[in-house]
Amino acid sequence: MIDSKIKIGVIGLGYVGLPLAVEFAKQFDVVGFDISTDRIKGLTKNHDETLMISKKQLSEFNGKFSSVEKDLVKCNIYIVTVPTPIDRGNKPNFSPLIKASQTISKFLSRKDIVVYESTVYPGATEEICVPELEMSGLKYNQDFFCGYSPERINPGDDSKSLRSITKIVSGSNKQTALFLQKLYSNIIDAGIYLAPNIKTAEAAKVIENTQRDLNIALVNELSKIFFKLGIDTHEVLDAAATKWNFAKYTPGLVGGHCIGVDPYYLTHKAQLEGYNPEIILSGRRINDSMHEFIFERVLSHIIKNKVPLKSLKVLILGMSFKENCNDLRNSKVFDLVELFKKQSIKIFHSEPYINNLKVDGSKNINFEALKKSNQKFDVIIIAAPHEEFYASEKVIKSKLKDKNSLIFDIKGRMKKGKNYERL
Repeated sequence: MIDSKIKIGVIGLGYVGLPLAVEFAKQFDVVGFDISTDRIKGLTKNHDETLMISKKQLSEFNGKFSSVEKDLVKCNIYIVTVPTPIDRGNKPNFSPLIKASQTISKFLSRKDIVVYESTVYPGATEEICVPELEMSGLKYNQDFFCGYSPERINPGDDSKSLRSITKIVSGSNKQTALFLQKLYSNIIDAGIYLAPNIKTAEAAKVIENTQRDLNIALVNELSKIFFKLGIDTHEVLDAAATKWNFAKYTPGLVGGHCIGVDPYYLTHKAQLEGYNPEIILSGRRINDSMHEFIFERVLSHIIKNKVPLKSLKVLILGMSFKENCNDLRNSKVFDLVELFKKQSIKIFHSEPYINNLKVDGSKNINFEALKKSNQKFDVIIIAAPHEEFYASEKVIKSKLKDKNSLIFDIKGRMKKGKNYERL
């Protein structure tokens, strides 16, 4: 497929792109490109703010990090890993993907291959990206070729590295698909799954997180029902999980750049085709409203114990969208903060993965300093279940003000006891 030496340009150096660039650079000539000059400066100093790659790995990186477009000029494989967010109306925002494609079109040559890893709806690669690439004057599937290989990175989970996750690969024709299968096999130990076409690979990616979103929505709705029935949701799930085919999910907030976003790409495309998805959108509404349910539960406890709102102090532990990472994208914890702010309640937050995190209407407290302080709170909400919090369970409980105080453990990983609630 490619006559000259392989040179890979990775466009977008976030949670997905950086690990790819580092692994490919062990065997190929690699340019890691990002439009953020600050990001490039950090990486060249062996600092990864996403915490995906260690200083040692960065110091051993054999490629080049750059924010200069011209450094991509000799690449013949382009891998696009830019974000694909949604707008305020929950519609797909393809701007980063379009801009990345436009950048590549400036340097695209005959026989080059462009691979997209960003989440899209089925058909988007060829409908949205290819026309931008053809602005180069080259013809798709004749002069240049495309592939789609959905990312499956799981931030904060060291047990699932890039090499250990099965990789789906697809191409715009059979020859391209087979070439990409061989290319990715150099950095993937878990194996390559060759999808029959690009649209199938796109669909596989978007339903992976849609399925997870719906499963969480189900247990979130169950938690609302069981609360009214006076039943502990986690105890019900533990009992049900003894059946061989029961899939155990736990209730909680759903944020991040995947689960809370990907379903909207699929529903948007479905609506364009004249079909209105009911179950998927219903699940999204449930998950997007869970911060309100949590707030109501906490407020109910406060009112029941006659704690004056003016003197109330609430501590929120963890602001990231999930455990053991510093990713704040689409974190629903911020929505929870907003509800407390509207009641003029004093809010404090502690996020050990981000130093001095500024949150409007809330005061930052360093977690290590908090453990040594004498500060007390009426309500402590464990929002992001970082390991640090559960390793300091006794200390956290000691921060409760009195017998009427409350620990609300959203993910329910702390041992049950007095002054304790969970979803």
